[in-house]
Amino acid sequence: MSGSLRITMAASENVSTFQMESHTFGDKLLSLFSIPASCLQGVSTVKRAPTEELKAIFEKYASVSKESEKLMTSADFIRGFLGLFPDANHEPASVALLGGIVDSSKDGLISFPEFQAFEGLLCLPDALYLTAFQLFDTNGSGLVSFENFEKVMKQTTLHQRIPFDMNGEFVRLYFGRDKSRQISYSEFSQFLHDFHEEYAKVAFKRYDPEGTGFISALDFNDIILSVKSHLLTPDVEANLIALTRGGSSPGSKVSYAYFVAFTSLLNNMELIKKLYLQATSNKFDLEVTREEMLQVSQTMSQVTPLELEILFLLVDLHKQNGRITYADLQAIAPDQYMKKINQRLAAAKSAAPVDRSVVSQMLESAYRFTLGAVAGAVGATAVYPIDLVKTRMQNQRSGSFVGELMYRNSIDCCKKVIRHEGFFGLYRGLIPQLMGVAPEKAIKLTTNDLVRDKFTTKGKIPLYGEMIAGACAGGSQVVFTNPLEIVKIRLQVAGEIASASKVGAVSVVRELGFLGLYKGARACALRDIPFSAIYFPAYAHTKAAMADENGYNSPLSLLVSGAIAGIPAASLVTPADVIKTRLQVVARKGQTTYTGVTDAARKIWAEEGGRAFWKGAGARVLRSSPQFGVTLVTYELLQRFFDVDFGGSRPTGSQTGKVEPRAIQKPIPADHIGGYQLALPIFSGMESKFGLFLPKFRAGAIVPVAPSP
Repeated sequence: MSGSLRITMAASENVSTFQMESHTFGDKLLSLFSIPASCLQGVSTVKRAPTEELKAIFEKYASVSKESEKLMTSADFIRGFLGLFPDANHEPASVALLGGIVDSSKDGLISFPEFQAFEGLLCLPDALYLTAFQLFDTNGSGLVSFENFEKVMKQTTLHQRIPFDMNGEFVRLYFGRDKSRQISYSEFSQFLHDFHEEYAKVAFKRYDPEGTGFISALDFNDIILSVKSHLLTPDVEANLIALTRGGSSPGSKVSYAYFVAFTSLLNNMELIKKLYLQATSNKFDLEVTREEMLQVSQTMSQVTPLELEILFLLVDLHKQNGRITYADLQAIAPDQYMKKINQRLAAAKSAAPVDRSVVSQMLESAYRFTLGAVAGAVGATAVYPIDLVKTRMQNQRSGSFVGELMYRNSIDCCKKVIRHEGFFGLYRGLIPQLMGVAPEKAIKLTTNDLVRDKFTTKGKIPLYGEMIAGACAGGSQVVFTNPLEIVKIRLQVAGEIASASKVGAVSVVRELGFLGLYKGARACALRDIPFSAIYFPAYAHTKAAMADENGYNSPLSLLVSGAIAGIPAASLVTPADVIKTRLQVVARKGQTTYTGVTDAARKIWAEEGGRAFWKGAGARVLRSSPQFGVTLVTYELLQRFFDVDFGGSRPTGSQTGKVEPRAIQKPIPADHIGGYQLALPIFSGMESKFGLFLPKFRAGAIVPVAPSP
């Protein structure tokens, strides 16, 4: 290896701005890749990887040792680390060419300084163009010659299908009449942008040797599949022949104007979406006519009437009503590599909440506190009558020391409450309940989110981490829920006894005192900890299972997810809830008293049997299941309606139907840290933006065929 490459990368993992000072990361990146200094000025798009972690990952994949130094081959980097070209019959020349992007010394091996320098390059805003430039700079000079360009282009599948005229005017304009001029990075970026449009013109002329200005529909199909395949969605590709004005007949003719308009339409689909939103005032589900699109297109000179004509022709192949929606545009629009980049950036951002300021985190806590309070109040109010019935059923004793039963079942209890206490008797104790909901929900949701973040790696959390987070949330809320519940229960059962004085929350608090408010706290913890340990993981997995194909959760799916998750959580902890209720109510004359959790469990078993532990289980499920469903659907909908981005984690499934199916990405590989989180979208972008497809299999090799769905 060159001595100039044996350097130590001193860049801090927290570097976000590359400054052109001596001995900085920018100088080293400049020296390794021969990139102009102006290209390195700007803010990075993702946090740099720590050197120690990156070194460990490099050595994990490096298969060559030379003079006690670990080195990667192109195959180690492309096939091993990135996971590209996985098949055994892959094309080695393509792997070597892509590996040369990182191998700045062009000696066939990748050192750790080169590996780390490329990680820094991927952090830059123009990483796609820089990576493409490195692909064509095959000798590492920092300039691209005609020989470099020709060598790479002749290896692409596009050139193999439709050879480009390397002696044409377009090439000579950039590389000079004698093709001896070398072009810099900034010039090359413009050349690469214009090259594909020129390629389409060259292909059209090739199929129109007589210069008539027309090609057949089949030739049109061949050119688009060869030159513009990276811009085709399955819907468009399946209808290329049908899109020609003469239909699918082999004799159909396509004019040059139609050909150019079609390719321009594919290139301008993001602009077409903006026109649609302008026509609908940013609504995504309205139908728009061709005339309405023509009217708004007058403000955009890039979009022509012929392009819109082709657009509506394409949509009408399926709908045939002369109107388009945003979903229609999504089905036509090609993949944009920046969508993949933004997905990766969003994942990296949500996975690193520690980067946020203290003020931002405090504001987010206040935001969640407020929304949690409102959601908790809505949920508690919605099911409070069921909770009152549940409490009275659990407090009803059926042992030998008790007289006649007051209620036969939950329905009988509800009827008697309304008959003797009126309809609002079902809401006894609601006010103190609502007063305690805000801090209870705030600490519960905050603790769950905080602990989940500690167990989350690369956007994933193990099941045991979800359960521990839920258990911590349940334990933390006891400090608020126990005083709240004991006051609520005393008020709920007060209506069972005729009394001259009205029992109120203040009188209950005075009677109990501070320590009395925590009577039964152990039983409360015994109920709340396992409840939350079961509920939160069950809700997360049920919610994910009920999301649509785009990962979006409708309000109904959120409600059902919360309700389903509440069934096992509420029912399985009913024994602890019965014990807590017995400890917190005031025993009437003739009723058994209890001194603690163990004493209550023993006496209930001895006097009433095992079935007594499941009293009110049905009412508890009917109360807890819909309550948490209502609470969480309210909480998530409030986050959508009052959307504020504090830079932290966001609820999954909250994006609306405007999310495009192809934007959903696979999880980031664990070893792709720092800039390498964007490596796969960048390499994919060289294909989807520039059409630089390299052969994936050796010539004559048997290409594996994916099984039919």
